[in-house]
Amino acid sequence: MSQEAVLAERAAIDAEIEGKTIVDYLDRNAERHAAQPAIHYKDGDWKTLTWGEYRQAVHEAAAGFQALGVGAGEFVAIMAGNRPEHVIADYAAIHSGATAVTIYSTLTAPQVQYIADNCKATVAVLEDLEFMKRWEEIRSELPNLRYVVLMSGAENYDTADWVLSWDELLVRGKKRLADDPDAVNRTAGTITPDTLATLIYTSGTTGTPKGVMISHRNVVWTAECLRRAANIDLGPRMVSYLPLAHIAERLATHYLATYLAGQVWFCPNLAGVLEYIQEARPTLFVGVPRVFEKFHSRLAARFAETHGIKKTLLDRALDANRKRVLAEQEGSSGPMMAGTLDSLVLSKVREQLGMDQVELAITAAAPINPDLILFFQTLGIPLFELYGMSETTGPATTNLPGAFRLGSVGKALPGVEVELAEDDELLMRGGVITEGYYKLPDDTAEAFDSQGWLHSGDLARIDDDGFVWIVGRKKEIIITAGGKNIAPAKLETLLGNHALISKACMVGDGRKFLTMIVALDHEEAPAWAEANGLVYEDLATFSKLAEVNAEIERAIDEANGIVSSVEQVKKWIIVPDEWTPDSGEVTPSLKLKRKVVLDKYASEIESLYVGV
Repeated sequence: MSQEAVLAERAAIDAEIEGKTIVDYLDRNAERHAAQPAIHYKDGDWKTLTWGEYRQAVHEAAAGFQALGVGAGEFVAIMAGNRPEHVIADYAAIHSGATAVTIYSTLTAPQVQYIADNCKATVAVLEDLEFMKRWEEIRSELPNLRYVVLMSGAENYDTADWVLSWDELLVRGKKRLADDPDAVNRTAGTITPDTLATLIYTSGTTGTPKGVMISHRNVVWTAECLRRAANIDLGPRMVSYLPLAHIAERLATHYLATYLAGQVWFCPNLAGVLEYIQEARPTLFVGVPRVFEKFHSRLAARFAETHGIKKTLLDRALDANRKRVLAEQEGSSGPMMAGTLDSLVLSKVREQLGMDQVELAITAAAPINPDLILFFQTLGIPLFELYGMSETTGPATTNLPGAFRLGSVGKALPGVEVELAEDDELLMRGGVITEGYYKLPDDTAEAFDSQGWLHSGDLARIDDDGFVWIVGRKKEIIITAGGKNIAPAKLETLLGNHALISKACMVGDGRKFLTMIVALDHEEAPAWAEANGLVYEDLATFSKLAEVNAEIERAIDEANGIVSSVEQVKKWIIVPDEWTPDSGEVTPSLKLKRKVVLDKYASEIESLYVGV
């Protein structure tokens, strides 16, 4: 697309959202769609908040914050799972003149202290007493913290004038509104497109988290940009289950749901997401690669147990649909029987999953094996890869139906420019680009240049049709002793698609050859053991089994066969540990913390190079 066309798209989006904030869209929904469902959640039975009830709850909580003295320029920290009170508190902070900051639930007390102190949070809204324990540890180090609001458990907390329940917050809010009915509207009226909507703290794969400043203009611009790109209608149905501290979840099921007057089912933990999908029948579904990997492994196991005529029909349907998907990339229609077999066989698979009404499924936040996308598209689930960062308010490029290339991250979104720097670093510009990093002018100047370009830190190529292909992280390129530059993400992603592998970490900087550290998936290991006639005791014992080592060797050999010879690993080890955000090898969004892994397993790595 020509630059003139991109600029025209940008101008059209600018005109559409001029002067608007996310508050305007919440008000629109409460006024035009007051009786329509907005939020669904489970409290014993399924319960619903309409848009009218949602806004009323926001106003009451906002007035409650005001009664606690919260005002312009302050920050409200939120640490909770995916539940209605979380998003109500978020919008309530905005309506009180403050800015909401959601903190990952998996962070340790020192990590929480860093973020809360960095933004000088004056109020913290926490899910329960388990979260409270971490805040009690650090309260003496947070001189700005005045109150903690507990969504549950406050009745079991010994009387403290700085701790109150969620219900008490609302009681104070109702009293304030009774005394001054216009208190919240008056404050909300001062919000402008340039006002901060939130800080998103990066997950810190290489260092201290940075608070990405996202304005109301960024939020509504990006929402309109996505609406145009994917032609999303009003009223999408979505499931919220990923951390709301991550920009992907926050944009999709919080901001975009408000922008498009959608419905959101709040799932409190990832383990229960399938139940919520089956209840919601989402039309728009967003996940990270690990979610789709787990769905894939379960479906693959189920398909392997299918026999007889069902197996024959399933294989024919999958083969026909696979050919159709590959043909569509080339601009043709594929086998004529694909549609019939899809209706007879694969539609039932989608219905059982709860994904029979999905119009668009997105994978984001980390690289994904293209074969995984092909698998779901073959099932008839329109899964496409999106690329972006917190610094781009989430999305910047995406594949979409009718315009996709397996393995690429798609084309630039409407009004977004992409180009390559001299060293092939991907640069992006447009309304999705955020304001920079909170209180970090030097880091901001390094990443956001004076011409409006964001320097992504990712190496890429852009093909003749405008599709962007991510090669790897600029700072993670491995330079071998022979001077070869290797991007580890490709092979690591290929291995991560195996049901038994949680994460893989390539080693080889300054070495004569490449090696790999493999961590197993503790959730999948017991089922794999049972399916292969093995007894599962614990992950450490399991990792030493000959059958497990043989399976990982097969996976590595297969992955090595896909990459070039210089990208292949020569040796590898399986570690006996789970890699979780709590143990520190991965971030809360499940990105690899390479330095942590290399430091933790330094002696094991050295053993791979003994005698070399």
